Amino acid sequence: MTSSLPYAADAERYVSSLWPVSSLWPSHVPPQLIAPLSPLKPAELDVLRAQYEKEGEYVGIQTKFNYAWGLIKSSTRAEQQEGVRLLSEIFRASPDRRRECLYYLALGNYKLGNYSEARRYNDLLLELEPANLQASSLRGLIEDKVQREGLVGVAIVGGVAVVAGVVGSLLFRGAGRKR
Repeated sequence: MTSSLPYAADAERYVSSLWPVSSLWPSHVPPQLIAPLSPLKPAELDVLRAQYEKEGEYVGIQTKFNYAWGLIKSSTRAEQQEGVRLLSEIFRASPDRRRECLYYLALGNYKLGNYSEARRYNDLLLELEPANLQASSLRGLIEDKVQREGLVGVAIVGGVAVVAGVVGSLLFRGAGRKR
């Protein structure tokens, strides 16, 4: 059974036209990423879910893709994980649909904090479409997060080293006084 719903890109343009969200995002988020990062309204996601459930075990690839797209846009982690899972199924089962899945797999993994997976899928897409503005912008966001998390990691390790040094010196002084 095929879906009567629009392709994800068409649905995204439609949703974006109804809900101007650019003022809700920080200035460092490129405009071409605002719509993909913005969650659907609950009623919009419910439409996609209803179509997916209606098709049951014979769900069409486009219906599954549309539902996964809506889930990835969600602000709920469990829904984002389900969206990535559904897109991964499409990616594995339908080689002719892989290119369509790459961006949303990258986006979903980015939103979940799986930056190495996000980078992997995004790089695959950029190999196929080097001029893809959304993928190029997403690459910048991924790299920023990886760099920031790396700096946080270095700061944590540095803090632990300082604490260990202070504790070690206190223990060393205490051991020296006992002699």
